[in-house]
Amino acid sequence: MKKNEIRRRRVLKNLVEEYISSSEPVSSKLICDKYEHNNSPATIRIDLNKLENENYVFQQHTSGGRVPTIKGYRRYIQMISSEIIDDTYKNADILRSILIKYYDDTPLALHYIMRYLAKETDQLSFVAEPEVSYGYLNKLDVFKISKNKLLFVVSLDSGIDKTVILNCDYGINEKQLRTIVRYVNEELVGRRIYDIQHKYLNEIAAKVSEENKILKSFMEELQKALIEISKYYIHFDGNISFLEQPEFDERTMILKFLGFIQRQDHLVSLMQKCKGDRPYYYIMGEDLGEPELSNYTLLFAKYKIFGVPGYLGVLGPSRMNYRRNITLIRDYAKIITNTTNKGVVVSKNGKK
Repeated sequence: MKKNEIRRRRVLKNLVEEYISSSEPVSSKLICDKYEHNNSPATIRIDLNKLENENYVFQQHTSGGRVPTIKGYRRYIQMISSEIIDDTYKNADILRSILIKYYDDTPLALHYIMRYLAKETDQLSFVAEPEVSYGYLNKLDVFKISKNKLLFVVSLDSGIDKTVILNCDYGINEKQLRTIVRYVNEELVGRRIYDIQHKYLNEIAAKVSEENKILKSFMEELQKALIEISKYYIHFDGNISFLEQPEFDERTMILKFLGFIQRQDHLVSLMQKCKGDRPYYYIMGEDLGEPELSNYTLLFAKYKIFGVPGYLGVLGPSRMNYRRNITLIRDYAKIITNTTNKGVVVSKNGKK
């Protein structure tokens, strides 16, 4: 890489970090005085003009400083990704103690962890989890409510009942339905919903012969019913201190942002589209699917708690401390997964 290209990368990185810190447009003079002592303001201005032509920064006013674009933030995250690999979260023991203390109440443990994340990032934190997946099947009832419709009633050990109506076009009669439901209850009662979805239904399906088409079709419908009741629900931290950021000075922006976070299906869909096994993910700008939210970022990681997958992260202005927040979110998810590995709570020294 040429010397001037290396310097431009450095200028962009310094500009982004300065803007994140101050929320004020960054001038060539400031960069020169604070970071690039061996270069003149004229040289830095040339670099900034080049970066602006490449759409990494833009100038809000003719004589003002520059601020990063979404493309600039993306480039910045790429630049720091190798630097933060060895960064570690310093308060891991606090998270482990929460998971150990509330090992029998997963939602409560995640609630406290989410609040802690909000405090440490100064952003709106969230946890997205398939809550019903943690529960155990107490009883399954299925009723034929019309010729082509079945009502599934899934009762959990917690006392919660979930109902789903699905179309049925494979001609099952009342007697066949009772027999199949009795068989399913004998096989699955007392098992965790997540395990039923991802293990036991497959095992049962493997035993079913091709001739028994009604049972095979019913098992497919049961899988659909469990998927329907196990949709992800997003919990947001209730602390509204994140609204004190300059990006929320206007009432209209607050309303748009609060309206956006109510669209849970859209947010979950955005996260589920991020495939692969990366330590963290970020969605920003136009990728959020809302033009008025082009200056915001969804930063998150995937975790598994007792084997059940979920998402944890923050949603806030693109002007956020990525170096700190990425490390926090990445390590939070890793600690949750490792501490609850193999279905038990594991302390730092590996003891159960």
